[in-house]
Amino acid sequence: MSPPRKALISITSAQATLFQGKETTGLFISEALHPFKVLTAAGFEVDLASETGEYTPDWLSQQPDFLNGDDLKTWNDHNSDFRRKLDNLHKAADLDVSHYGIFYASAGHAALIDYPTASSLQKIAEEVWANGGVVASVCHGPAIFANLLDKATGEPIIKGRKITGFTSEAEDTMGIMAELRSWNSELVEEIAKRLGATYERSAGVWDDFHVVDGRLVTGQNPASAASTAQAAVEVFEGL
Repeated sequence: MSPPRKALISITSAQATLFQGKETTGLFISEALHPFKVLTAAGFEVDLASETGEYTPDWLSQQPDFLNGDDLKTWNDHNSDFRRKLDNLHKAADLDVSHYGIFYASAGHAALIDYPTASSLQKIAEEVWANGGVVASVCHGPAIFANLLDKATGEPIIKGRKITGFTSEAEDTMGIMAELRSWNSELVEEIAKRLGATYERSAGVWDDFHVVDGRLVTGQNPASAASTAQAAVEVFEGL
């Protein structure tokens, strides 16, 4: 039986400050909005959920370089489908884990904090994988893989697979590495190495780049959110 044509986009419920405490990080808006648009256009019913049922918008993601045009209109329209679902987030533990054929981990730097221990979100992703569905992530979303297991083998889902995600070089470029280290959280490349995955990246840290390895689809950065979702749809259609 084919997996359900329904998708869950996970949202970080964590928040923290970066840039010497001047700005707040939380959900990087376009990393949820772009896959929401792609998945709904492809005929998927889409739910949004975080571990706690709460979210904080990332400051940087609201700046004109990242949020403009139709995306900005959608964000500012509290009656848009996206904003209504985001502002009335599901708590992951309240959802039926068997309802989804695609799990897509959106992110923001804050995902490094809560995703590794987000057991209810991880339970949904594990069920999607076990049922033959597609598991996807973008940017810092691979933090969800820190404790995500293949129920059939007991091994990490990403073990022996290729993934991408936000580069450590980009963290350095942004000048926030020391602050991230103070969180005592693993970076994406470190998670991949520890769990036996092969980390791949584009030459440019801001390039639109994603990796498909079977039913696992990962994107490198905010610019990759839409193409990663489209790739996830294409993999789903081929199941």
